Amino acid sequence: MIVSMETSLCQCFIEKPGASSEPPKQFTFDGTYFIGQTTEQMYNEIAYPLVEGVTEGYNGTIFAYGQTGSGKSYTMQGVVDPPSQRGVIPRAFEHIFETIQCAENTKFLVRASYLEIYNEEIRDLLGKDTKQKKELKEHPEHGVYVRDLSMHTVHSVAECERIMAQGWSNRSVGYTLMNKDSSRSHSIFTIHLEICNIDTAGKDHLRAGKLNLVDLAGSERQTKTGATGERLREATKINLSLSALGNVISALVDGRSKHVPYRDSKLTRLLQDSLGGNTRTLMVACLSPAADNYEESLSTLRYANRAKSIQNRPRINEDPKDALLREYQEEIKQLRLLLSGQLGTTNLTSLLACQASETEVTSRSRPQSSSVESEADKERIKQSHPKDASVRALRIILKMPLAPRIILKMPLAPRIILKIPLAPRIILKMPLTLRIILKMPLALRVILKMPLYGPLESS
Repeated sequence: MIVSMETSLCQCFIEKPGASSEPPKQFTFDGTYFIGQTTEQMYNEIAYPLVEGVTEGYNGTIFAYGQTGSGKSYTMQGVVDPPSQRGVIPRAFEHIFETIQCAENTKFLVRASYLEIYNEEIRDLLGKDTKQKKELKEHPEHGVYVRDLSMHTVHSVAECERIMAQGWSNRSVGYTLMNKDSSRSHSIFTIHLEICNIDTAGKDHLRAGKLNLVDLAGSERQTKTGATGERLREATKINLSLSALGNVISALVDGRSKHVPYRDSKLTRLLQDSLGGNTRTLMVACLSPAADNYEESLSTLRYANRAKSIQNRPRINEDPKDALLREYQEEIKQLRLLLSGQLGTTNLTSLLACQASETEVTSRSRPQSSSVESEADKERIKQSHPKDASVRALRIILKMPLAPRIILKMPLAPRIILKIPLAPRIILKMPLTLRIILKMPLALRVILKMPLYGPLESS
């Protein structure tokens, strides 16, 4: 074993095989963890503050680097048993949702995406066609992004793990002499977090955080992996992108360099903000203690030693212009005014016309309901509702894609709905309603909570 560590001093030593007279090379980092230590300990000491910062509105990136077979995927993914060896990614999921559950006067929106870079081609691991090549674009305000990358809203740790497993099964892996399940691509799992705090004055304050969880493919030597054909071509692309990453790190550390070659690789382009930008970044360097991997382990240590000298400039992302929570809040505000009768006849008419135009195409393509209201039912409805704005409002709400989720988040909406007599009966008699309800996962739950009684307060 050529690698040894002094964990209390965060130092790592590596000895050259067959050169006992030479002193071991020494490297100092923010933390060192040897064979007898667990992923849980590493996460709590090093990764926890970074993930906690993401829940406060910072950007964060954690990536594992090292030669093939050194334990990068094991560090990021881990194993279920024993629990102390669960990886960084599942622990980050738990950390984020525990923070959400404990937060007061705060709303969260959590979305996830998962991509891989295979042979310098970007693929969406959660898309319909995982082999389709995606384009890399740059926005003057939002920075570098992947065009048409699927984003999935998640509400729990279980949903995150399900999406993670789905994407992992679509990753490109292959057999080599050093690893039977060698990653043949770089993968990036990103959690997008939007936070809305309500202060004592009742005003909303929006922030946005992003956590990139990166599992890099390992650097390879053809003489050791025995790669040929397609595996050799994959290894060449992997080594080129890792070399480009090394060049970017060197350029950032060297203060005299006027140009940083981010564009030399898709990997460095996507990680541009994580290297010298608005992100807190953690690099986990994985080493092999075997004597025949001395050159690769020494190269990894030098790589990490240069990377720790990069100066990032993280800041809280306050009041982002593209926050979806802002759009949801505006829609909720509009619906509250509608249900409370504060919009007025003119605004209500214009809103009805707008909704009718939006649903015209959909109504043409769907067969009409066979249920027909009798004249007696219509007369009873008119007598019960002198002003049918509330009934029409309910019809509009059911046709809105986000309506069930919005209704459940509106404190006054259930109270208003309960005061509308015969509301459920009216809803069920609306044309196309039954088909719409069946396609809305939360709508059924809303309807079941509406009783068939309750006085209607006069306005």
